[in-house]
Amino acid sequence: MTDTHAAAVGTRLRILSTSDLAGIDISLADVVDTVAGAYRTLHAGQSDNPRKLTVKPQDGHSVSYAMLGRDGTRNVVAIKTSYKHGLDKGREEQHYYTALTLYDDVTGLPVAMMDCSRIGSLRTPAVSALLARECAAPGARSALVIGTGTQGRLALPFLLTTLPGLDRLMLFGTRSEGIAAVREQLCTHFPDRDVEIVTDLRAAAGDADVIVATAGAHTPAAVEAGWLKPGALSILVGHGLAPSTLHRADRVIATSEAQMNVTGTDMADADGKLPAVDAEFPPVLAGITAGRRRAEERIFAYNSGLVVTDIALGHRFAQLALARNLGTEVPLWQ
Repeated sequence: MTDTHAAAVGTRLRILSTSDLAGIDISLADVVDTVAGAYRTLHAGQSDNPRKLTVKPQDGHSVSYAMLGRDGTRNVVAIKTSYKHGLDKGREEQHYYTALTLYDDVTGLPVAMMDCSRIGSLRTPAVSALLARECAAPGARSALVIGTGTQGRLALPFLLTTLPGLDRLMLFGTRSEGIAAVREQLCTHFPDRDVEIVTDLRAAAGDADVIVATAGAHTPAAVEAGWLKPGALSILVGHGLAPSTLHRADRVIATSEAQMNVTGTDMADADGKLPAVDAEFPPVLAGITAGRRRAEERIFAYNSGLVVTDIALGHRFAQLALARNLGTEVPLWQ
């Protein structure tokens, strides 16, 4: 590449839209492996994942985040932004936009800017599935998913990818279209499996070895610590767990304690405090720290997502998209 051509390329940015990314096939196992690799690289000190920045108005009607990171294996620098408006309104009136911009840290040229919604819809349940693999009690057989939104719809297929021994799948949801979407995703990836729709949340939580709470802020679900059986693993992604599941847990795992302290304030006690984290997930996944120490301990895991996982998965999608010449080049810097 000549210097003139490099300069010309550097003034253009490949935009990958929602529809561009929707047509890319990627297996659940590929997603899990990509996300796991990002965690291991971070633990090895080869990647950077600074604390996210947050802006939220006093009335709480919106929230926005900015996350910067670097993947040392792929030599990629990226910035992710996330903006949600209408938190004081119903789901149908809310607006959510998230974007990821990738730069090649070897050539110094932009790779792509993409809608990050599909990346997040895959990355988050993949992380929950990895948390379940590392922290569930030995021989875990039952799983309960709370919520049927974006994060709830792939929760069970990813759990079955990392814990194929699960033989009872339960779902608590309040929206018929969401329940239908969960069933559709499960049938797509595991056509021989079905999910049991539960209405008695307390009984279902008491039966579950693994609980993944993905519900929205307005959910009526709030599983209490006293409902959980010995050895239960509770994973919080959105809402659906009461603060007692955190404060009374025998062991607390977080993808990032710093991010938990930023985004997990709704789980604080009456004094506004969160308990200390016993272990962060990257060293657990790397095999340095134990996820679970005893079969009977109740574990609370906080899945806040790390931008290095978005970078790794986003770069994977960018490679697949560019190989198919998807997207639109925009002369952004001309």
